[in-house]
Amino acid sequence: MVMNSTVNEFILFGLTQDPRKQKAIFGVFLMLYLATLLGNFLIVVTIKRSRTLGSPMYFFLFYLSFADACLSTTISPRLIVDAISQRKTISYKECMAQVFTGHFFGCTEIFVLIVMAFDRYVAICKPLRYTTIMNRHVCSVLVILGWVGSCIHSSAQIVLALRLPFCGPNVIDHYFCDLQPLLKLACMDTYVINLLVVSNSGAICTVSFIILLISYVIILYSLRNYSAEGRRKALSTCTSHFIVVVLFFGPCIFIYTRPATTFPVDKVVAVFYTTGAPLLNPLIYTLRNAEVKNAMKKLWCNKV
Repeated sequence: MVMNSTVNEFILFGLTQDPRKQKAIFGVFLMLYLATLLGNFLIVVTIKRSRTLGSPMYFFLFYLSFADACLSTTISPRLIVDAISQRKTISYKECMAQVFTGHFFGCTEIFVLIVMAFDRYVAICKPLRYTTIMNRHVCSVLVILGWVGSCIHSSAQIVLALRLPFCGPNVIDHYFCDLQPLLKLACMDTYVINLLVVSNSGAICTVSFIILLISYVIILYSLRNYSAEGRRKALSTCTSHFIVVVLFFGPCIFIYTRPATTFPVDKVVAVFYTTGAPLLNPLIYTLRNAEVKNAMKKLWCNKV
């Protein structure tokens, strides 16, 4: 493995270099980050403490919210601090750590979304066998497999990142460390490594999105045999899931399935899956879910 020995730190360009816009970015993203932590914290604690949210769907939602909070914490604090800092530097080791943790929690979210779609498929298409198939042991195994798969994916990413030699330029045209902007700084032919990135991150995003689309098509097809009330309830749940899927996978596919090219819009697109999705997931799953809203009211009103 080739280890970098020339560059000890990188400079993050950020979203903009305009001082006035940077102040606005600091305020806006600080509020978004705090709202993300608060929303996901409320869901995690509510599901953990509520006796009415014991179904597999909420078991997986617990881990989705946890992954959202961790993903946001991996990216947002650096962006917020750099917006008001004169020296926007990140050490080589911190940069590599951000590559690993960002991909780890991002991939965890992907696997949890797939498992949640499988849970909805079983609940709607095989309702009589649902409790047998989706028992607590199976749910725990699925979550563990998701964590293991995420670890394998992020380990592969960090191995590729550690093989990149940096000989001089150290300004990353982004607001966080990722392989695509790092490839532009490497003093070597990165064609093969870029193909590996696309076959790893790009394939995971694209294949997972296709699997999710197929699952929703099957679910919608199965709803033809349901009553009007049953279809309405099932569609409400699946619509929430599908909104989350589009918000997260659309930007990911745009970023990670391309050849070694970057566009100015990449940083704005990345905001959707690093900040937007973790913020909106709690809102989508609570505003469109009466059970979660009622559980929150009972738990937190009693606390007050």
